[in-house]
Amino acid sequence: MWKQFYEAIKQIFLLTQQTQQTREEMKELRQQVDRLASAVERLAYELHRVKENEAHEREKIALQLENAMLRLERRLSTGKARADQEGEG
Repeated sequence: MWKQFYEAIKQIFLLTQQTQQTREEMKELRQQVDRLASAVERLAYELHRVKENEAHEREKIALQLENAMLRLERRLSTGKARADQEGEG
């Protein structure tokens, strides 16, 4: 009888230790999940920011190209006008 009582107490003690260890592991896992969630949020923010920057850069390049084309058209039209004037004179 004492042996059964001792085994039961021993089992309760072991289960208590395992429960405590499991709680600590769960706490650590929750912390890891929180850190990972924060990292994912930061990555999502940075990805969004990069996409916005790329869109702005594309728009800037398109405007620069448009300006260059307009300057070229202007030079070509003034050169043509001069050639027409020289031909008349």
